[in-house]
Amino acid sequence: MELFYTNDFDAASCRLDADESAHCVRVLRHRVGDTIHVIDGEGTLLTCRLTDDNPRGAEAAILERQADWGAHPYRLTVGCCPTKNNDRFEWFVEKATEMGVDRIVPLIGERSERKVYKTERAQRIALSATKQSLKARIPEITEPVSVKSFLADSSCQSDASCHSERSEESLRLIAYCFEDPEHPRTSIKEALSSFRGTDVTVLIGPEGDFSPEEAALALRSGYIPVHLGPSRLRTETAAVTAAAAVYLSFCP
Repeated sequence: MELFYTNDFDAASCRLDADESAHCVRVLRHRVGDTIHVIDGEGTLLTCRLTDDNPRGAEAAILERQADWGAHPYRLTVGCCPTKNNDRFEWFVEKATEMGVDRIVPLIGERSERKVYKTERAQRIALSATKQSLKARIPEITEPVSVKSFLADSSCQSDASCHSERSEESLRLIAYCFEDPEHPRTSIKEALSSFRGTDVTVLIGPEGDFSPEEAALALRSGYIPVHLGPSRLRTETAAVTAAAAVYLSFCP
């Protein structure tokens, strides 16, 4: 099944941009009258009939709309520190999108080797992976934010009753490598197995791991410390492993 993407549509028709049009008409050789499938990036699949096969601006009539097409039964946010080698972080973006992730937050930690990250290329990779894996919703990739700022934005940080109520609906996990006798880590598999909600957030640190101060702030913000098994994983491998754990725990 071939998928195209557009955010330019109305009730009756949609229009492909130059890149999507060229792929549709020049590469795949679709012509007027052909049925094509278009995603809107927000979860809807449009079944269309091509009405203009201009390779610089193809248009199609919308025949059918299918909401929540290719959706997964959970909402996953992965906050991950971009790696020094940018290709490794982009590999994570691609693979997490293929499995199912809703939001990717590039985090800048105290020990991050990469302090600046531009999201444009990652957004293009996420779009390609969305189409390849037969999904209609493109994950959001936010602008970079520091770990402490991200945690500070969490609501009800000091309200224990709010934490209790929220924990039934959402699960917040932070994976780090060091041991803390006062807050022993559980396996991510065990943490997910007892969760009955659908909203999951997982934080993955940089090559040098989260600092103890960042970890302590996360715990005060309602995060549960977890490990990803006995192997020492690279940042991008840990992030993909976490996404896979969520995917497998929810999907039959």
